[in-house]
Amino acid sequence: MLNCKTVLPPCLLATLLAVGTNLVAQNGKRETKLFEGKLANAPGQTLTAEVVEFPPSHKSDVHHHAGSVFAYVLAGRIRSQNSATGPARIYQAGESFFEPAGSDHLITENPSATEPARLLAIHVAKEGAVLTKPGHAE
Repeated sequence: MLNCKTVLPPCLLATLLAVGTNLVAQNGKRETKLFEGKLANAPGQTLTAEVVEFPPSHKSDVHHHAGSVFAYVLAGRIRSQNSATGPARIYQAGESFFEPAGSDHLITENPSATEPARLLAIHVAKEGAVLTKPGHAE
């Protein structure tokens, strides 16, 4: 049996490879999928949870999601504006926001020039859907 205390480099490599399969980098922003599962009470729908990490001063382009999204800020601050929920606002760690299906995420940015930010995003969308797409919703 492999003991990570005595064979650190292979264990570290295996861990990095495993994490890498769940990590998507977009212009410095990283998304790590934590969970994906079918919703028994909503046939054809899937719940996906991911942690999104924003480096200092990161700004995302306008985008939309396949379904609804609940976001909870884990660390730092996120400035966000959604086409369905009102003007831009800065959310602090411990605060949350909701993006209804069919809406556009107009502003998503880390307003800090020095501190990273992280949020937990919970998506509910059709099974197999691409969760995030650039541009405005169709």
